[in-house]
Amino acid sequence: MAADLAARGVAKPARLGAMGGSNGGLLTGNMLTLYPQLFGALVSQVPLLDMKNYSHLLAGASWMAEYGDPDKPEEWEFIKTFSPYHNLRKGEAYPPVLFTTSTRDDRVHPAHARKMTAKMKELGLDVLYYENIEGGHGGAADNKQKAHMSALEYTFLWHKLSGPIRQAGK
Repeated sequence: MAADLAARGVAKPARLGAMGGSNGGLLTGNMLTLYPQLFGALVSQVPLLDMKNYSHLLAGASWMAEYGDPDKPEEWEFIKTFSPYHNLRKGEAYPPVLFTTSTRDDRVHPAHARKMTAKMKELGLDVLYYENIEGGHGGAADNKQKAHMSALEYTFLWHKLSGPIRQAGK
């Protein structure tokens, strides 16, 4: 879809952003690592990113019928193709990304976002991280926190997608 938007002249990749949470966080993580040239910025909320260890964290074991068992070498060979943490490469140009998570998430452990952020920082990449200490898998405990999270996410996208490539007078 993103490639199609660029090919049809609807949106330049530098102006195209995406946001997704939970399984959508896995999707945005894969957009980051597999298709970085198609996006200007990404927001990955309460994301599943380390597919090698997901089954050992919180509710992860209950998803093995969906994703496979990463402890079986033959299944890991396939799973690693969509494991953002393992597909991040040194020297690759990635769009800016904001990872958000919750300390009290009982489904997707915050270690996914923590590890990915740390790895990206080690590589000198443009990454931001926000962890809410309350809430749960939704990332916020109440409407005030949800509004705060939404403001962080949309402000991030606005700044990353509207500024640097804009030409004077346009």
